[in-house]
Amino acid sequence: MAAPTRRPAEFLRVSIYDGRSVDEWLEESIALWRASPAVLPGLKQPFTAEEQTHRERHLEQFLRSIELELRSLPRTRSERQASRQRMTSAFVRFAGAGLELEEPHVDLLLGGGFSAIGTELARQARRFDPNVSTTDILQASRNAWTACALQVLLGRSMHLTPSIFAYSMLYPYTDNYLDDPSVSREEKLGFSSRFGYRLAGADAAPATSREITIWQLIGLIERQYDRTAWPQIFTSLLAIHRAQNSSISLLRRGLGSQGIDVVKLSFDKGGASVLTDGYLAAGSLSREQAQFVFGWGVLLQLADDLQDVRQDHEDGMLTVFSEIAGREPLDELTSRTLQFADRVMHQMETLPGPDCRALRDMIERSSRSLLIRSAGDVPEFYSKDYLARLEVHSPFRFSFVNERRRQLASRSGLLNRLFEAFLQGDADEPAFPLLPSSLMPRL
Repeated sequence: MAAPTRRPAEFLRVSIYDGRSVDEWLEESIALWRASPAVLPGLKQPFTAEEQTHRERHLEQFLRSIELELRSLPRTRSERQASRQRMTSAFVRFAGAGLELEEPHVDLLLGGGFSAIGTELARQARRFDPNVSTTDILQASRNAWTACALQVLLGRSMHLTPSIFAYSMLYPYTDNYLDDPSVSREEKLGFSSRFGYRLAGADAAPATSREITIWQLIGLIERQYDRTAWPQIFTSLLAIHRAQNSSISLLRRGLGSQGIDVVKLSFDKGGASVLTDGYLAAGSLSREQAQFVFGWGVLLQLADDLQDVRQDHEDGMLTVFSEIAGREPLDELTSRTLQFADRVMHQMETLPGPDCRALRDMIERSSRSLLIRSAGDVPEFYSKDYLARLEVHSPFRFSFVNERRRQLASRSGLLNRLFEAFLQGDADEPAFPLLPSSLMPRL
């Protein structure tokens, strides 16, 4: 297949749907954000202190069951099977009593659902690159879950395609490099330039072993989707590349940071990222589908930024949240984000296509719960009154969740070893059960 000779900038001018470009979806999302009031929306019926205590007991029981598994890692097929059954049973009990998930929700998470996608991605990743870390695999899995959720929403069957695998693996290979403060700005811009030309289909020789790997991943996408027949896929890939390139140049507090439109840059990155997931999941998108997919990407970016606000604030990285963190409470900004989430979820509910009620319900739940839990993790950036109003909408007290998160962090090495123990299994063995870090996956 002959590579097109267009420059990256030319590809970015290609329309995606009916004359609409990525920039137009970006402006629509910004308009939706600005129309979202900075007041708490109507949230789910609050939990009483007794209800929170009840759910915390079930979470404690589940975590104890995981601790027991860490004491003796499985080494044989029969040991893995027994361990898998114990953890799966423990999770099913916790999901029902602690999270109020019903059988259709659990089926999505376990068996042939997201757990299977994560296992398949992990096994493919190790075949592709035996040195890829467990952390990178789990990061790639989160994007694969998003793309595979979109498959179902858009009327396709859930499965890990070559292009979804490749795009998901690009995250640890490119994002982490571009976000690494130890890599100079000049090195990042040099890589970004070569990467852009490769995404555009132009000749661009890889300069490092990392780039050879990245070029191979792009080749997997090209083999599934011909550039001439599916130009919108490569336009969206270039759009996320453009957004990432802008963040290299601009998203750093200090000299030259005045006047930066942080909202626009953040929305561009998040929206274009999941828009690409949508195109890889379905090949093409209707206007309504593209609008929701881009908006969901923005929402996931906002959730990521709130999760990372403490570290970003310390590192001087500019995001929608870190820009004001420490100068004024994040109360109103978080309320606006929750309002924006409601509007994006309404777009999902109006999409034509399969009902997939359980999946839609889980996406809606997680969009709110992740924001609420993330706020509870950084109390220093909120007023006490606002956190108290949020906490009653969490199934667990913030202090309880934060303490258990710290305990899990101290056990991360053993958790990774447990994950690795299951990866050693045969290809026909069932999926690895969910780890505690994935209790509520970022769908």
